[in-house]
Amino acid sequence: MGSSRLPGKVLMDLGGESVLARVIHRLRRAALVDKIVVASSTSEKDDAVVRECERLQVLSFRGSEHDVLDRYYRCAELQRAAVLVRITADCPLLDPELVDLTIRAFLAENCDYASNALVQSYPRGLDVEVLSRAALTRAWTKAHSPHDREHVTPYLYEHPELFRLVSVMADADYSHHRWTVDTLEDLELVRSIYARFENQNCFSWREVLKLMQREPQLAEINAHVVQKAVHA
Repeated sequence: MGSSRLPGKVLMDLGGESVLARVIHRLRRAALVDKIVVASSTSEKDDAVVRECERLQVLSFRGSEHDVLDRYYRCAELQRAAVLVRITADCPLLDPELVDLTIRAFLAENCDYASNALVQSYPRGLDVEVLSRAALTRAWTKAHSPHDREHVTPYLYEHPELFRLVSVMADADYSHHRWTVDTLEDLELVRSIYARFENQNCFSWREVLKLMQREPQLAEINAHVVQKAVHA
């Protein structure tokens, strides 16, 4: 709820559901995900997130607002999770097939961390990260900069000498597409996309690609938005 660019974005309306609800509905269709936990903060403004989780009948966990790495670590410890899939709640076009694809890559390569965003080839907003709890614990222990603590996973992918990393790539470069929600223009685009699919949850990222090819003017809605930098 404390987004600097679009406060309250995860509970904003997206075709009759909240942005968070759309993420949850789509993630529930991933075959290899055993349990979903929304890792929110102890800030009072996130009470609304917890109420939405109760409505959606999904588990929630509350931890540090700014030390998100600590929040993830404590959530993972409580859930005794051996492997974690990290999804951000502002990506309502998340594709469950890409979630499963990234999990399979992680398991097949027996690595510490796998992601389809190590090298950005998929549209922004389809990012999936998979990591072992052992790797998370090491990052939690060793990472001390505010940058690493806020963004959870940089310590892993910025130290390839310490962790075995696997990159999951698309069949072409689609990274110029921006399908995440960080501004009102982003939300307007995603609302337009959902409307084209009758506000259902089952359409794939490939179908969205075809839509954007048919209606290239849609991309103009948020074409000027610059991605917020993760790096310090």
